[in-house]
Amino acid sequence: MSEGMVDLRAKLFAHMRANGLKNTRQRELIFACFVEDGGHVSVDDLLASVQERNAAVGYATVYRALKLFVAAGVAHERRFMEKQARYEPVSLDDDHHDHLICTDCGHIFEFDDDVIEGRQTEIAEAHGLRITGHRHQVYGNCIKPESCSHRRE
Repeated sequence: MSEGMVDLRAKLFAHMRANGLKNTRQRELIFACFVEDGGHVSVDDLLASVQERNAAVGYATVYRALKLFVAAGVAHERRFMEKQARYEPVSLDDDHHDHLICTDCGHIFEFDDDVIEGRQTEIAEAHGLRITGHRHQVYGNCIKPESCSHRRE
């Protein structure tokens, strides 16, 4: 188990204890799959991953677990173009990133760019604001959709 996963797990358990919630084997499994999957997973994506290990875990259990992870501060809920929420683990080292989303294949690319971050600050200051947070999502299409390695079958 990676150091980051251990820290997120400790944060999750502290939240559950503080709120009188029990740790269950199903929550442990869902959490492990969630962290291993890495990010931008939908409930359906995570359910498929979890059911590879335990077919008895249902949709509602995974959905409630993800909502718990968000409430505990160990996951972010993101909504990109589609209406379906996607979830990614929180980075404890405050690793900020932005997103490029392909509207053809649905793939989400994470990126960070110091020039963009600097320009955002300059623009905000020019308008008399100090940035306290932001979400940067850029949408585009596959340049070569016929050879896209991210296209879903």
